[in-house]
Amino acid sequence: MKIIYALSIPFFLLCILFEYLYSRKHHKKFFSYSDSVSNISIGLFERLIYVYSVALFLGVFEYIYQHYRIFTIPNNFYSWFILVLFTDLVWYWYHRFGHEVNLFWSAHIVHHQSEEYNLTVSARITVFQALIRNVFWCIMPLLGFQTKMVAIMLLVHGLYSFFTHTRVVGKLGFLEKILVTPSHHRVHHGSNEGYLDKNYSDMFIFWDKLFGTYAEETEEVKYGLTAPLKSTSFLWQHFHYVAELFVFTYRTKGFKKKLSILFGKPEKVPHYVRGSLERTLLIQKAHHKIPLSKNTKWYVGLQIAMNAFILVYLTEWREVAGTFTTSVLFFIVLITLINCGAILEQRRWVFYLEFIRILAVEILFIYFFPSIYSVLIASIVIYAFLHYFSTLKQLYFKHIYGPIAKLNEEEAEYSF
Repeated sequence: MKIIYALSIPFFLLCILFEYLYSRKHHKKFFSYSDSVSNISIGLFERLIYVYSVALFLGVFEYIYQHYRIFTIPNNFYSWFILVLFTDLVWYWYHRFGHEVNLFWSAHIVHHQSEEYNLTVSARITVFQALIRNVFWCIMPLLGFQTKMVAIMLLVHGLYSFFTHTRVVGKLGFLEKILVTPSHHRVHHGSNEGYLDKNYSDMFIFWDKLFGTYAEETEEVKYGLTAPLKSTSFLWQHFHYVAELFVFTYRTKGFKKKLSILFGKPEKVPHYVRGSLERTLLIQKAHHKIPLSKNTKWYVGLQIAMNAFILVYLTEWREVAGTFTTSVLFFIVLITLINCGAILEQRRWVFYLEFIRILAVEILFIYFFPSIYSVLIASIVIYAFLHYFSTLKQLYFKHIYGPIAKLNEEEAEYSF
């Protein structure tokens, strides 16, 4: 299983590349650089956490199966057939709750922030959403499905849903009546009034038809949230709705009213709460697309590629690498992902994160090559960085942002 997870990362990236090349060849504007980087960044972090948590989740499934299972379901064809249907039914309700209950929507909203629609959007799964999802999956070992069966089934579900996030594939004839197709899922990601809260199923569309949440793709889809999030910030994309929900609930008087907000529908939280928070936290919203230089794109692209390589390494060799190395690499990836989002918004404070990342790399260097020479080299690098800090900072912005950067210094220094 571990090798499958490791190979899935380059496989997904290769599929994304093919889709991108296809869209360019046919002059389709399916991709936006900033949007794609945001999508992949969120996905990489969720996969990074998954590397550390997969054993825990499988352990919980196995514990429930061994101690609390209601039935003992054999591993045969009929069991797999039932498991396929039941997993999709559980997914339907998990997904529906994710849209209709504020606490769950605060985790799932990140998946719907993208205003583009391509394979990179499938990566927009947050750590919190993955946690909630695994709580729902516990019902399967509780009923008596073996842990290995559940793990394989969830892998199949994840693979299937990856390919429904595309505009390359049109309608698929009679399959539209049975399976969840890209057309069905495009509707789900639409902010068109007629498409809101529709098509929750993952593999079989008949659940939506059964529970009255089905809608056919009849008009061009407008992707994203009804109130678009104009930010590529890795942190703000993750936490803006959590903050909005907390603030609005805190300001609402009465315990019952607070509960009605937390467990009510997302429309209970007005959009002005976000604007108020952004002004309070000095978060600068990008009301227009910030032009990116070629240097910016190459620099951010190389960082994303480096993170993908680290993730593959940790997936396959985390136990061999050891706790210290994996912890430092985890920190480097997190800093890098925050940096990438900030660079796309041309923030000034990214240079300080660059310095922190250099320190982390120096620590790894000394750890792998413990000698007086390693310490001396690391000290010289740090001293040179600090001594020429202002000069390096100016050169950094000149080469990364270029002459197109137009920043409000005061806001940029304090914003996410």
